[in-house]
Amino acid sequence: MSSAESVFQFVDQSGLERAPRVEKLHELGFTWADLEDEEYWLDAVVVMRGETYQELEEASVKLWAILDKTVRYVHRRHDLYDLLGIPPVLWQMLDECPLPEPGRISLYARFDFAVADNGAIKLLELNADTPTGYVEASIATPWICEQAGIASPNGAMKGLLAAAWGTERPDTAACVAYGSHQEDSGTIEALVKHSGLDIKCVDCLDLWIDEGTVRDGEDRVIQRMFALYPKEWMAVDEGGDALAYAVESGQLELFNGPHSILLQSKGLIAAVWGMYELGLLFSEEEREAISRYILPTYNKPVFSGSFVSKSVFGREGGSVRLFDDNGTLELQDEEGFDSSTLFPTVYQKRAELARIQTAEGEFHLLTGMFVINGKPCGLLGRAGGPITGNASHFIALGVRELGDE
Repeated sequence: MSSAESVFQFVDQSGLERAPRVEKLHELGFTWADLEDEEYWLDAVVVMRGETYQELEEASVKLWAILDKTVRYVHRRHDLYDLLGIPPVLWQMLDECPLPEPGRISLYARFDFAVADNGAIKLLELNADTPTGYVEASIATPWICEQAGIASPNGAMKGLLAAAWGTERPDTAACVAYGSHQEDSGTIEALVKHSGLDIKCVDCLDLWIDEGTVRDGEDRVIQRMFALYPKEWMAVDEGGDALAYAVESGQLELFNGPHSILLQSKGLIAAVWGMYELGLLFSEEEREAISRYILPTYNKPVFSGSFVSKSVFGREGGSVRLFDDNGTLELQDEEGFDSSTLFPTVYQKRAELARIQTAEGEFHLLTGMFVINGKPCGLLGRAGGPITGNASHFIALGVRELGDE
């Protein structure tokens, strides 16, 4: 498909002097535009048609409600926990902690969509537990778009984050290797700054737990913590069961909340598709949205055409394998950690990603949509190969205003 027919327009800015732009982004809080002499940020803007963005926003609202409804169906059903790959060490925590009100299981999440050149939208997964890319979307994208004279819908992200954290009011924000891991450290620092609250940032590895009381390296008691720490790792890490006990005993409130792991599991999408095929749970309007935006997803490889396999808790492309029309392995991720050795696998029909031609070559475009405080509010563009993994690039996504089309 030619660029004129695509719902995306590529605006190259690689001719601009990079160094001062990287420095400006660094000042704003995006300190990893260049990583180890590699250009993580592609200096360009991909502009989405306004009508496509409107549909994407509406699809996000519908899918958010559908997945929320499915979590409520799954809650306290241990056979379904097992099907979703939820580690048994977390079951009591999930059963005993009350479910938040509808739409608020996760207040900080990101959908990943395949948006094809023709505008077809398909959900790949929902990152409802520990999404990253917040700095790229909330800080870098609006500045890059503004400099290029292109509209960005991301301006509401900071205010929605402040509203969400104003409700949750964490006293601590944590990530692994705080202070040395550039992206995760920068992410929690930006979240804290945008919240407007007095929150201390700490390293997860400095925490210790005694009979359900969580303390940091300075012996400060932590009662309410936002953590960029995947909840499934409580089943693997030393001390994970102690952290789960701290939550289920009410001594620690963890954000995103415990039930975000149910939204996070790619097995939930398989559950949605299975109930759609069986005619269970969903209204006609919801079934129409599922048919339009969700890919057939199963717990077994039952496809006659091309498909993808991935761990229910795979992250950053880890564990993803692409199979061709004959069911033969075509490509697999070699960079990320293969968590399918620890957790179950799902199988999903392959979807077309739009392709963009850049100065560095052709890339596939992955479209992220943040959902903060229950509202779809921010685009995240990533450019890479057929599998979007650790080696992918950040690229700003803007929107062509409807009046300009």
